[in-house]
Amino acid sequence: MSAMSRIEWTETTWNPTTGCDRVSAGCDNCYALTLAKRLKAMGVPKYQNDGDPRTSGPGFAVTAHADVLRAPHEWPSPRLVFVNSMSDLFHAKVPLAFVRDVFEVMRETPRHTYQVLTKRSRRLLRVADKLIWPPNLWMGVSVEDQAAMHRIDDLRQVPAAVRFLSCEPLIGPLKDLDLAGIQWVIVGGESGPRYRFVDPTWVRDIRDACDDAGVPFFFKQWGGRSPKAGGRMLDGRLHDGMPVRRPVP
Repeated sequence: MSAMSRIEWTETTWNPTTGCDRVSAGCDNCYALTLAKRLKAMGVPKYQNDGDPRTSGPGFAVTAHADVLRAPHEWPSPRLVFVNSMSDLFHAKVPLAFVRDVFEVMRETPRHTYQVLTKRSRRLLRVADKLIWPPNLWMGVSVEDQAAMHRIDDLRQVPAAVRFLSCEPLIGPLKDLDLAGIQWVIVGGESGPRYRFVDPTWVRDIRDACDDAGVPFFFKQWGGRSPKAGGRMLDGRLHDGMPVRRPVP
């Protein structure tokens, strides 16, 4: 119930929930929405519930999958796990009780390191004190442009061991980026047939802010019609900065 990932900053994906709804400009060309439509047509059981066509699409209704909750218990070797690559754990339609169940599995499997990413930082903040935060959980928010910067302030108040930003797809500059309380930043351009241009100056400004703050910086891609189209080199080098993973107990 996992998939080895092609995402450069993780190893495995685990989707105890699937489906989502558009919430900001970063969602306009959502890869997961397109993939869900394909998986529905292939008859994959997890993607048979259709979302609201105004904000979602075929196979992309928010759905909790209790049957995959215990999958990480079956992985004997430590893994870096991206939780809900096909959803948002803090979507309003995901019951708090189920979020707690996901957190409990993460706590029970300390050999793994979990990466959770949300665009719904306000709900994250509202429920943060109702959750038990395991030390092997990295919590992040998507920050694709200036309009999404408020998510960083919400994230700062969450008691995660590692707090990170995913600036992907980066579709605008992030002026006056404050990285206080942030331990990692990922940046990437958009990919796909309708990809939006990423200005190298936007990327360099974030890199320089990370350098100034001593925060690991990971540059994932320039983007283009395919994820690999523009490569990963920034000013002649790769940037693969990551937080230090906790020792396996």
